[in-house]
Amino acid sequence: MPFMSKHQNKAMVRLTHAGILLAALFVGSVTALADFQSDLNPSMRSTIPPPNLKVPSWLLMDAKTGLMLAANDPDAPVEPASLTKLMTAFIVFREIEREALSLDDEVMVSEKAWRSEGSRMFIEAGDKVRVEDLVMGLIVQSGNDAAVALAEHVAGSEEGFADLMNQTAVELGMVNSHFKNSAGLPHPDHYTTARDITLLTRAIIQRQPDHYARYAIPEFTWNGITQKNRNPLLGRDETIDGVKTGHTRSAGYCLVGSAKKDGMRLIGTVVGAEDDRERGDAVYSLMRFGFAAYEHHALYTGGEKIVESNVFKGAQASIALGLVDPVDLVLPKGSGKALDASVELTDPVIAPIAMGAELGTLQIKLRGEAIVSRPLVALSAVDSGSLWQGLTDTVRLWFH
Repeated sequence: MPFMSKHQNKAMVRLTHAGILLAALFVGSVTALADFQSDLNPSMRSTIPPPNLKVPSWLLMDAKTGLMLAANDPDAPVEPASLTKLMTAFIVFREIEREALSLDDEVMVSEKAWRSEGSRMFIEAGDKVRVEDLVMGLIVQSGNDAAVALAEHVAGSEEGFADLMNQTAVELGMVNSHFKNSAGLPHPDHYTTARDITLLTRAIIQRQPDHYARYAIPEFTWNGITQKNRNPLLGRDETIDGVKTGHTRSAGYCLVGSAKKDGMRLIGTVVGAEDDRERGDAVYSLMRFGFAAYEHHALYTGGEKIVESNVFKGAQASIALGLVDPVDLVLPKGSGKALDASVELTDPVIAPIAMGAELGTLQIKLRGEAIVSRPLVALSAVDSGSLWQGLTDTVRLWFH
């Protein structure tokens, strides 16, 4: 077993990172929120405060890392209304990716789908409608009838589809959600949270990139009726490309929005706003805050050689060390120059060495405070060397 010597080898390593120049300006004054939740430790939080929103529950997330930058009561149970359709769409697109379903498949519209209450795309009972058109009716027009028709086609019944929704929620880590229908109609056992909806939206963006563009389509026409996308953010800013609205009398006005600027993607969720304008302004202010306050730093990739370590009694004299997973950080804007990294290596390293063996530690500091500590692992295996190599290195170790 390798062991740490009295004198550990501390090698300073050049910290490579891609600094992101964000041109966003924080326009307008906001009142600092006295207390807000964040996944960032205090040393990594921006001095720019998040906006003081009137909505009861909201969350801003960095899509790449999944870090919650700021939030207020993100785990409060809420009625999702038509945000439910994000789960319906996710499952439909997943079935398409699995080739269990095709966009060209025709769906027979049931009477139940035709009689759906609330927002509709106006399909008729007995019609045969392509999955692709139903998807457009679901996402752009927020059609409850489209949601029911798709649910019945995928699972045989809306009840069966609800079971599939709940299974999928568990898989995505949506631990505070439960679904009873595909459209978002009110039900005591139909609920979610701002955090869970944001996790779902992140999964849509990351796992279904070929389908994500549909969430930015401004309008869709079916049965001679043109309906505009209800998302009030579309067209307001060229960085915004989604995602979905929701509204019922009991749920209030809900919105999940996403925007990408200079390589950084943010997801903002608000629930329980008083009107359409308030929900749009709230999410937009979260986006402005996020782009003004933070920047993304891709420091290291998984499997990249960071440092080499000497090897005793091995078939080779050294071994490359790196990380299993990448290091991606969200930091206050402009703080990249204050980053510093060092490595602490196991010494001596004696063969044989298995690939993946932990042989050191990488530590990253921001303004002198440690913010990341990751094990350095062997990026390849090293076999034992010859008998002569072993004897020679035994002598060398006496003087090491």
